[in-house]
Amino acid sequence: MGLTLTWLSLIVLIPLAGLFIQTADLSPAEFWAIVTSRRTLNALKLSFGLSLAAAATSLVMGMVVVWALVRYRFPGRRLFDAIVDIPFALPTAVAGVALTALFAEQGWLGAPLAALGIKVAFTPLGIYVAMVFISFPFVVRTVQPVLQDLEAELEEVAVSLGANRWHVVVRVILPSIAPAILTGLALAFARAVGEYGSVIFIAGNLPNVSEIAPLLIVIRLSEYRYADATAIAVVMLAAAFLVIFVINRIQRRAQARAPAL
Repeated sequence: MGLTLTWLSLIVLIPLAGLFIQTADLSPAEFWAIVTSRRTLNALKLSFGLSLAAAATSLVMGMVVVWALVRYRFPGRRLFDAIVDIPFALPTAVAGVALTALFAEQGWLGAPLAALGIKVAFTPLGIYVAMVFISFPFVVRTVQPVLQDLEAELEEVAVSLGANRWHVVVRVILPSIAPAILTGLALAFARAVGEYGSVIFIAGNLPNVSEIAPLLIVIRLSEYRYADATAIAVVMLAAAFLVIFVINRIQRRAQARAPAL
């Protein structure tokens, strides 16, 4: 226990404590002025709003992919299973360049979308696409092993008792994998809200329009405004912790109810 706590303190707690200590140089009025400025609020709203949207999208589409990979056998299944891991291994800068080239107005997907009046690259929509791309595998890899270990006999018993397919999914499968689903959602959100490399290439980075909070922190650091950067970072840390804490509480309740179900 002592070794674990020491290692956790060195790797996580001490750096985070240093972040809060750095903001101690600011008075409450100065801190409030920084975090409530128009540019900061817009960047925070964009980062957290799109991260939640991307995590929700990744959850829905990830569940579809997991179901197909686990419950069906089809040609190329192993190949598609391996493709899911590409965002894990791909450098974020490479992902950003690839997405920008694909969704630019002259790109393979950007051109037909532009003809329909939909612009993706250099807009908040592009940020959303990049966040979905990098957060999607977390849902798949979190839920997939749990669904694989779910005993098929449970479904067979439910069917034998008169349950239709919808009732089996809602009353048997989803309650059993709910903790894994919520874990995947939390991981997807955390990954999206902290993403920097792939987003800045496709975002356009226009202040108050398509500027994410991590980029604003980097800009403040490049301007030697360290207090401003740490203040924004503290707000991001607190907000992200609050969201993940709420998801974890819901997850624990789902785990507590699972045996009864």
